[in-house]
Amino acid sequence: MALINPYINFNGNAEEAFNFYKSIFGGEFATIMRFKDMSSPENPVAENEANKIMHIALPIGKNILMANDVPERMGRVNENENRSKISISAESREEADRLFNGLSTGGNIEMPIGDSPWGSYFGMFRDKYGIEWMVDFDPKHNGQP
Repeated sequence: MALINPYINFNGNAEEAFNFYKSIFGGEFATIMRFKDMSSPENPVAENEANKIMHIALPIGKNILMANDVPERMGRVNENENRSKISISAESREEADRLFNGLSTGGNIEMPIGDSPWGSYFGMFRDKYGIEWMVDFDPKHNGQP
C-alpha cells in the first residue's frame, strides 16, 4: 500500500516547528539539509537564507513528515490557509490525548478532543505554527484510518 507523507512549507521557522513536533512524536530526524548545503558558484544562496531549512524529515511510524523554509524570493506562505489538515490516527485514547494536548499547546483548538457523533474519539486544532491537525482514535479501526 502506498504511504502519504505530508510536506509543509514554512516562512523561516521550519527547524523550530520540527523540533517542537519531534518533542511530541519522538524519534530522530532522517534528514536536515540547509540552503547553504546546496550553495555553489552557479547557484549562490543569500546569506540571510543560508541556515534556513531546504529539507527536513521526521519519520513518524511508517510515514514521514517533511518540510522546508520557502525562500524569500518565492514569496511568503499563507499561514492562514485552511484547505488541508494533517490527520493522525492514534492507536489508543491515551495516545490521542498525548498528541492532541502536546501539538495544540499554544495553538487554537477548533474542536476539543472527545467522543464524536460518528463513534470515534476526535479533535481538531491549528498549532502555534499555523498547521492544522485532526487527531482521531477509532477503536473499530485500531489506529488505522
